[in-house]
Amino acid sequence: MFRTVQTFAVLALLCASALFFAGCSKKADSDGGTNTNAAASGNVGSLEDFATAAVSFSALEKTGSLSLRYATQFSVDEYSVVSGGAGNSRGSDNARVSGTGPVYKLVRIASGSTFLLVPEGAPVPQNVPPDATVLQLPLKNVYLVATSAMDLINECGALDEIAFSGTKAKDWSVPEAAAAMNDGKITYAGKYSAPDYELLTAGGCDLAIESTMIFHKPEVKEKLEELGIPVLVEYSSYEPHPLGRLEWIKLYGVLFGKAAAEQYYESELARIEPIMQKKPVGKSIAFFYVNSNGAVNVRKPNDYVVKIIELAGGKYALSELLVEEENALSTMNMMMEDFYVSCVDADILIYNGTIDTAFSSIDDLFAKSELFRDFAAVKSGEVYFVSKDFYQQTTGIANFIEDLNKVLNGEYSNLIYLTKL
Repeated sequence: MFRTVQTFAVLALLCASALFFAGCSKKADSDGGTNTNAAASGNVGSLEDFATAAVSFSALEKTGSLSLRYATQFSVDEYSVVSGGAGNSRGSDNARVSGTGPVYKLVRIASGSTFLLVPEGAPVPQNVPPDATVLQLPLKNVYLVATSAMDLINECGALDEIAFSGTKAKDWSVPEAAAAMNDGKITYAGKYSAPDYELLTAGGCDLAIESTMIFHKPEVKEKLEELGIPVLVEYSSYEPHPLGRLEWIKLYGVLFGKAAAEQYYESELARIEPIMQKKPVGKSIAFFYVNSNGAVNVRKPNDYVVKIIELAGGKYALSELLVEEENALSTMNMMMEDFYVSCVDADILIYNGTIDTAFSSIDDLFAKSELFRDFAAVKSGEVYFVSKDFYQQTTGIANFIEDLNKVLNGEYSNLIYLTKL
């Protein structure tokens, strides 16, 4: 009898111990113990969890998109693992935690390219879309070939992430870029058609930002990608609206984790929206230069410079120009006699110094053609020269709109890009 009671006591003690340890084990899991299927189950609370958890792209949900006002040539969508009731928290700009995991960003460029941005400390998802190129953040050794992107990257505070340039220091109109190259912080790695592959690979290049010129050298793009260097082709020149070009600063803010990009864009809009809302002044402007053959190079009516003139309150003198040859070029050549007929009565002449820089006085204009003496703008003293800096300084769109609005209203002080001849 005693032995039977003793046996039951031992069994009861063993059962109690088993229940106790099972409870401890379950508590360990709930308190953050190792869970190899955390991502799949949705029980992931931090980037540290994600660093060891497997996650499939198909398990991610779209949680938001980058707000764009004018840009149409790129988009950014956000994806993360979302579980009900989890509160949002924030890490760095590029590693924001939404719900229960880091935010992955899917960037699409109008050319058809797609990039998946993986936050620092997060794993590369499984089953990534086959057309997507993975970019592991942060980007630290970028090869920048697209000159129009440098000013935007500099303005949003990411110049330190540019390690290689496709433009030499002497050819930069962005002072900070030239200074960085002269100080040895950025190295010249060859132009778009002839990059120094050995230099780029030895320097750990993690992204090449190219202009659409790279499409003329597809073998170069293929070679870079073969070497493990992703290529993003900058498409801002295809934006139909000037403020769409400026809005590409938001893309660089996303790539480099710089919240200042959106802040800058909104501040520039606040400067020029009052001008855009004003009633047009009604004065006509001709924007041109004379090439070495004596032909006049002008902007087609659908060009972004024409749109800038209109946003500033002016009217393009060649707005009714019939364009017989449709191609990707935004400019065309006219015979001097034809330009004379179309623009002799224009209120304002602006000579494009971004191409023809050897121009300092009204006499230089007469040296191009004596016919300019008959132009109404010459007789009234309304002839201006736009500096070469305007081409590379993409963030100068707001300044240029302000310059144009001033001269349209007879104001000539504190002009930034225009010089009165």
